[in-house]
Formats: sequence, C-alpha cells, structure tokens
Amino acid sequence: MHQASGRSLYGFMLALVTAVLWGMLPIALKHLLVDLTANTITWIRFLIAALFVSVVLWQQKALPSVRGLSRKASILLVIAIGGLLSNYILYLMGLHLLTAETAQVVIQLAPFLMMMGGIFIFREQLLLWQKIGATLLLIGLLLFFNERLVLLLTQFGQDSIGVLLVIIAAVTWACYALAQKQLLMSFNSQQIMWFIYLAGALCFLPVAELNPILHLSGLQWGLLAFCCLNTIIAYGAFAEALEHWEASKVSAVLAITPLLTILFANIVSWLFPDAAPAQALNFWSVTGALLVVAGSAITALSPLLKQHLADRA
Repeated sequence: MHQASGRSLYGFMLALVTAVLWGMLPIALKHLLVDLTANTITWIRFLIAALFVSVVLWQQKALPSVRGLSRKASILLVIAIGGLLSNYILYLMGLHLLTAETAQVVIQLAPFLMMMGGIFIFREQLLLWQKIGATLLLIGLLLFFNERLVLLLTQFGQDSIGVLLVIIAAVTWACYALAQKQLLMSFNSQQIMWFIYLAGALCFLPVAELNPILHLSGLQWGLLAFCCLNTIIAYGAFAEALEHWEASKVSAVLAITPLLTILFANIVSWLFPDAAPAQALNFWSVTGALLVVAGSAITALSPLLKQHLADRA
C-alpha cells in the first residue's frame, strides 16, 4: 500500500494549486464556448495533453502497450477512457447552459458518487461521518438551487438540461475514477492518462471545428492555452500531492473548488464589467454552497476522523 512521504506542507500547497486551477477552469471555458464548440475545446485539450505525456513517457522509456493485457484490464481501460471522455464533453455541454458557479457546485457530486461506487462495487464500509457528509452535500445542493428548484423540477428548460448534463458528467467521472483505481494494478497513473488523452485526441478530431480557431482574439488564445496547461499542471499537481499527503486530506482541500469559482467569477465581473456578470446568490444559495463544500470535505476526511477517534479511545 502506498504511503505518503510525510511532506505535509508541500502536499497541501500542491493540493491548493490544483483547487485554484480547477476553480478558474470553468470561467475560462465559459468564455471560450462563445466562439468554440465543446467538441473543439475538448479535442484541443486532449491533443496537447497527449503530446506532452507522450514526450514524458518516451523520455522515461515507459510508453505503455496493451499487448498481453487481460480481458478484465482491457474492459476497465475502455470504461476509464469512455468515462473521462464523456465527463469532459458532458461537463462542457452543461457549462454552456449554466453559469460557471452552478456547474462547479453540481460537479461536486462526482466524488460522492465515486464513494457510493466503492461501497456497492468494492463492498467498502460506509462510515458514520461519510453519511453525515453525504447528507450535508445533498442538502447543500437543494439550498443552492432554492430559487430555481421548482423550475428545475417542473419546467425542463435550459437550466434543467444543463444541470442534468453536469450530473451525468459526475456519474461518468465516478466510473472513470473507479476503473482507474483497478487499472493501477496494470499501469501507473501517467500511462493510464496517456491512453485516455490519446483516445480523446483521436475520437474528437472528426467533430472538431478548426476554422473558428483561426479567428480567435488574443485573449481567447490565452484562455485556450490556459485550459490546455490547466489539464497538464492541475492533474500533475494532484498526482504529486498524493505522493506527499493523504488522499483524504487532498480531497478535502479540493472540496473548496466551488467557492474559488464563485470568488474568481466575482473578481472577473468586477475587473471586466463588460464580461458576463457573476451569478447573483442569495443567503440560502451561499449557505448551500458552503454545505456542499463542508459535506465534500467531511466525506473525504471520514477515514481520518474514524482513526482519530479510535486512537483517543
């Protein structure tokens, strides 16, 4: 079993970098979706990431092969590829219909669904604190949508479709994460991501629209470069954080991502009044966002809370 190096401060800083980058990402993507399709953005991100990881693995002489791969591992690889590819495109399609803040709050269902998958598929035990965290997360989502909840449930409009797409994106991410967990017995994390990035670059090429790329403004080129680098740096920082800090603590830090998105959206709206305004949140929506973050953090930290209580007893 992997043991963290114990460099807690370094692990925390890496996790915080990941949270900040993921907090900024939907805002940049939202502005790119004005002129580029979700398919085009996804293809570019996968292509750049595939090229980068290919160079890294080639230098390490660690490019993977599917030769001799068992049938079970092959199926898991297909699930991981399909899961993350679906997550990328469905999230972008949902983001196109929603505000960045709303999409980021809803996608917090992903780690919760991964936990539920671990319980039902791998027969993991559901701890008391995980039940509390999951309950807070669900209550938080209901409060966040307090003003629009009736409309979301009764009128299947743009917001309802967007929320549904992001929920499905969370489901597909959970499928990817659970499959990757088992694939680590056959490949390391970089090799798994190489397969996924390469498959994404190939699958989305036929549906990518290249002509609009030539007419992007300087700002949009910068945002596109940021999104590509975000894919590489954020996942790299995330993987490195897991080397130095417990996974539950890393996940707890990442739970603040929706709050960072809300913060960055308001900063952008203040700096650039002509840009899309930040979402107006009432007291209950803010309370809901905080509960979503608290629920995610408690769920992630549950194993450590259990161990702490056991040590004191």
